[in-house]
Amino acid sequence: MRRVFLSLFIVLLFLGIVLPFSAFAQDEPVVRALLFYSPTCPHCHKVLQDDLPPLVQKYGDQLQILLIDVTTAGGQELYQAAAKTIPIPDDKRGVPALVVGGTLLVGDKEIPERFPGIIEQGLAAGGIDWPAIPGLDRVIKEVEARQAAEKTPASAETPSAGTPSATTAPVSENPPQDASLNPVDVRSISEMSVSERLALDPAGSAIAIITLILMIGMLVWALAYWVRTNLTLTVGPSWLNWIIPLLSIIGMGVAFYLTFVETTGAEAVCGPVGDCNAVQQSSYAMLFGILPVGLLGLLGYIAIFALWAWQRYGPMEKTERTGWLLPAIIYFGVVFSAYLTFLEPFVIGAICMWCMTSAWIMTILLFLTFRWTIPRQEKR
Repeated sequence: MRRVFLSLFIVLLFLGIVLPFSAFAQDEPVVRALLFYSPTCPHCHKVLQDDLPPLVQKYGDQLQILLIDVTTAGGQELYQAAAKTIPIPDDKRGVPALVVGGTLLVGDKEIPERFPGIIEQGLAAGGIDWPAIPGLDRVIKEVEARQAAEKTPASAETPSAGTPSATTAPVSENPPQDASLNPVDVRSISEMSVSERLALDPAGSAIAIITLILMIGMLVWALAYWVRTNLTLTVGPSWLNWIIPLLSIIGMGVAFYLTFVETTGAEAVCGPVGDCNAVQQSSYAMLFGILPVGLLGLLGYIAIFALWAWQRYGPMEKTERTGWLLPAIIYFGVVFSAYLTFLEPFVIGAICMWCMTSAWIMTILLFLTFRWTIPRQEKR
């Protein structure tokens, strides 16, 4: 009897420990990569028809490759984002271009020579996730939505309007049925409706829209206050002596960081809401295509700080004639910030919380400078 209980205990121990551990071990690592190609490129045909299918057949679900057609607007948009993020040097611009992690492989010679080794190293290290390219998260979500719809018979007959369809790619005659080698029709942001752009980041879009409404309301209030009082403002409390320069300094820090990201192409630190990198790598991050918007903001905050110091410490007979400059510059700063805030949810389809922070700072400065004047330092 004792042996029976002992044997039963061993079986239960095996079922309770060994089997769950084995199931956990079956969660195999995956290497994920992007291949940018053109349907008219013979080198792309070689990679897609000869080089990649054997690798997909060998590794199965442990290798997932998204095929991005750069001749489409959306594919070219994603390629340009990759070129800035990785970055892709000018002498290596072209297709086929394979991006795996932070590694770039270009051409029908480099890809078959190096990619198998990268796969082995990646699997041994626990897998390689999708490269950190602005806009790629949106593409992945669309692919997942399409795959989920294809698993439902009703959805397969009537695909949703927001789900991209697969394109015809020069792959092997019998491509795998899963997402291991998956041609994706990437839609450009410009091809989306306003509602679809807002749906890309509902939480971030809501924050931007609320901020925009508050900014417009503050601009209307400030303009009415300006006309009614002719900027003859009352003396403010003592804490106002330092809150304006403090906010200006914080604004300088935010603007300096955005300038660094826009000029160097570095990856911005983003929070759980928004996609700062998508905003910073859009065409709207450069004013007239040459001036980084962050640099313009930095110069604006420096001007605000300098005018505050001038109004507070400068000669009274001169500062009285230039007292309108500070509120005027801040008012323009809020107008420009409102324009940028409008672009993010409605045009770019992404939200930058660093930009939102700058917009909030400008709005607070607008209220402070129009509600109270800047107390002057008493002359001895």
